[in-house]
Amino acid sequence: MERAEADTESNVNRVYTELKAMAVRFDLKPGERLNEGDLAKRLGVSRTPLREALNRLNTEGFLRFTPGKGFFGRELDPHEIFDLYELRAAIEVASIRLAVTRAQDAAIDELLTFLDRTGPDPGDRDLFELVEFDEHFHEGLITMSGNSEMLRVLKNINDRIRFVRWIDMDRINRSKTQAEHRAVLESLKRRDEEACVDLLTRHISRRLDQITSAIKEGYAHIYMSSFTPALASKRPLSTRP
Repeated sequence: MERAEADTESNVNRVYTELKAMAVRFDLKPGERLNEGDLAKRLGVSRTPLREALNRLNTEGFLRFTPGKGFFGRELDPHEIFDLYELRAAIEVASIRLAVTRAQDAAIDELLTFLDRTGPDPGDRDLFELVEFDEHFHEGLITMSGNSEMLRVLKNINDRIRFVRWIDMDRINRSKTQAEHRAVLESLKRRDEEACVDLLTRHISRRLDQITSAIKEGYAHIYMSSFTPALASKRPLSTRP
């Protein structure tokens, strides 16, 4: 019985992971009604683990559910993305205040080394890797707060705004971004709380019109499927400097 329950849980986790990746990439088109029978067949599972995974993704904001109609791909809503950016800024600012007193110098130096290793020059890295590097940096900052719940929430936010950040990353001056990252860490090492907060707030903030513009471009990519092939070749962060 315990083995059967473990197998079921493993199936749910696998389906959840695969569906979440599809939702993040917008393989599940905005507003598209999901055919549970087709999905179950495609993923090689019964309806029960599929429905559990779908409910979990709906709760986490990756899908939409309408009673009597079913599950739908989430929309790219400018106001929702803006709200998520505001939430991200609030969490990161709160975490940096904690990190000022809690961060170990060794952890700060490790993140500075990461900046040296990844460098201001994007080189031949694609925008997917660059966003991954950026997420690693910000999650590293929040880890130094010692608050695992803040980190959990930030990871959810990052997953939900990642598609927009892929678009956004194509417009960002990486040298400027990396300089801002370094300035935050240097202020943190000096335990200068106000400088950390000011630098981080300005670094993260996005205006609604900037988000709306990125989303318009994002819809074009979704329906041209121009991101999907590149995602297939995406490498893990740890495999290259």
